[in-house]
Amino acid sequence: MKRFEWIKTIQLVLYIILTVTALVTIFRDDELYQAIASNPHIRLLSVILWLLMGLSFVFMFLDFGSYTDLKRENLALDQAIYSDTLTGVANRYSCDAYIAQYLHRRMPRDMGCITLDLVNLVQINRQFGHEGGDEAIREFSEILIEASQIKGAPEGSSNCFIGRNGGNKFLAIFRTCSHELISDFLLEVEQLEAKREMEGKARILYAVGVAFDEESTVGTLVDLVALSDRRAAEDEIHESSQS
Repeated sequence: MKRFEWIKTIQLVLYIILTVTALVTIFRDDELYQAIASNPHIRLLSVILWLLMGLSFVFMFLDFGSYTDLKRENLALDQAIYSDTLTGVANRYSCDAYIAQYLHRRMPRDMGCITLDLVNLVQINRQFGHEGGDEAIREFSEILIEASQIKGAPEGSSNCFIGRNGGNKFLAIFRTCSHELISDFLLEVEQLEAKREMEGKARILYAVGVAFDEESTVGTLVDLVALSDRRAAEDEIHESSQS
């Protein structure tokens, strides 16, 4: 796509330069201008050439339009394949694709994973209906995205991957992580959820599983995610018994 865009841009620039050069040459060269004006054969040839140039411009314009439509369709297709339709964050397929990047190689030592599992969605659905449950999931995903941009986190959106790993489960994977960053992230999630609850919305209970700095016990990102998932499941039992 990028290569096509560059080629078409260069083509359009060259077309404009040649067209302007041709016009300037015709109007500044009196002998050439008179030859075109007085000789019907030269005039006919000139008309044909200008028609060809006009058609070329039209086709280039159509190419740009087709390219824009194709780019828009590809973006929509990417969103349909890689984005969760309800929340807009990365879906289960994207989570698997992200993890697969580290499938056959050791992950960076400072990589950390947090699993967050909504544990009272059934109660929210029962109380507010299915739409209320969907709204809670959407708003929780927005909380995670906002929390991932906490002050002190490494710059660049690629540092934190937020995804809905199916059902009520979310993943937050930090490429450059620290215990302080994890604490700040979870505190930000807690504060944002408390603010949301103060606005009169249904309380969201969530279990948390953290996997970071596991030394030699975890070698791949698959192991790290699985460990955070197990810890979230253990925490979920604790949360459920309290709720």
